[in-house]
Amino acid sequence: MITGSVGTVTTEYYHHPAPLELDSGVTLPALVIAYETYGKLNREKSNAILICHALSGDAHAAGFHEGDQKPGWWDTLIGPGKAFDTDRYFVICSNVIGGCKGSTGPSSINPATGTPYGITFPVITIRDMVNAQALLIDHLGISRLFAVAGGSMGGMQVLQWALSFPDRVEKAIVIASTAYSTPQQIAFNAVGRKAIISDPDWQQGDYYGRALPAHGLALARMIGHITYLSDASMHARFGRALQDRDRVGFDFSTEFQVESYLHHQGDTFTRRFDANSYLYITKAIDYFDLVQGGSLAEGLSGVKASFLVISVSSDWLYPPYQSQEIVTALTANEREVHYCEISSNYGHDAFLLESGQLTYLIRRFLSRTVVGDLMIRNVQLIEEGTTIAVAARRMIQTSVNHLPVLSGSGTLVGIVTSWDIAKAVASNYIWLDEIMSRDVITTTPDESIEAAAKKMQKHQISALPVIDESGHVIGLITSEAISVLIGVWNT
Repeated sequence: MITGSVGTVTTEYYHHPAPLELDSGVTLPALVIAYETYGKLNREKSNAILICHALSGDAHAAGFHEGDQKPGWWDTLIGPGKAFDTDRYFVICSNVIGGCKGSTGPSSINPATGTPYGITFPVITIRDMVNAQALLIDHLGISRLFAVAGGSMGGMQVLQWALSFPDRVEKAIVIASTAYSTPQQIAFNAVGRKAIISDPDWQQGDYYGRALPAHGLALARMIGHITYLSDASMHARFGRALQDRDRVGFDFSTEFQVESYLHHQGDTFTRRFDANSYLYITKAIDYFDLVQGGSLAEGLSGVKASFLVISVSSDWLYPPYQSQEIVTALTANEREVHYCEISSNYGHDAFLLESGQLTYLIRRFLSRTVVGDLMIRNVQLIEEGTTIAVAARRMIQTSVNHLPVLSGSGTLVGIVTSWDIAKAVASNYIWLDEIMSRDVITTTPDESIEAAAKKMQKHQISALPVIDESGHVIGLITSEAISVLIGVWNT
């Protein structure tokens, strides 16, 4: 399989005209969501994957913007042949509300005043971010996501998606994240916010069009960036090496390479991020807490997706024990969950850097596809004793090629295809019972896609009704859906 880039991409903007009620009780009158997509949505709209970004991320997850030399922040994982294979999946990434890269946030114009919101922008939560993303997914005409994936704050969004929209998420990938913010994590965010609001140029958040609070934002980023690294990675990268000198100067200048690196990170960050957005997004992270009644298992009891949870051995911002708590809670709820702690010295940043390990784990998890992941759920049905003319009209009106036939009690007794209808018309048949296939080959939601594909090949059929334990039809799986997603016919 050839891996590559998605090429040149363009950020798009969805203007949602209706209000969005937030957890705080405040209503945003309207909002804009910046997003990018990679790959193609299949006809069944069953191959969509939503990527959720971390605190300082944005919608530009892969490929190159015109004239840029640096690709999107997760380009190593998104593209042809990569973990999120754009030859198979339709990948979506949007900038969270509260951000500063095109989605509505504190730097956006308040329609009531004609000036930037500043700190009059309402405080938001991770759930607010996810609710806004759901509006985008609705706009794209996607009823169910094949997967939602993200690291760090992106992982929080994944958990919230699985909880807020359990029937819209098939698979959830949570990397280097947590189900709640700990006191230590809140403390680091608080110090970062203090650095910003202590900058005289912050001006109570009303600095747009004036000098920016660059010193405060740079300091906040330096503090945050320390938590993204590990002691081992800093030893390996910097040690105690001095910057542009042979010996210490016994002064307070920037002497060590690690100091210079942090200053560079802070200064660079101020050129691409808004200080107020940093305040709002870190506050949303602080508020994040899925524990209910003292129990994370209770808090996650409503999820239905299958999960891949990945932690990083050297991550001390979101240490492995927090991922393990998620796994334990999901297991208590009898949800399918796969867990791996990857070995890395990169610390929290490993979710951006360990592309080899992550590609292996994600690709294996996404390929663990069962019929329930791809089946058409709102399947068209018809009762026996119906005329061929009625069946033909039903197929034309609903644009389907297969109709499972039910008995009066609702059990499956046959199936009819558009080809059967065509032959019946040519032969002047009237009743559906005269042409339908009664020996119906079926499948179940938990049968593997490979097994379903082999049934279709063996019996030379293009669709299988999906039945539950009671024998009732709950869906339909087609050969087209299988071949588009996993290329099974080429294996």
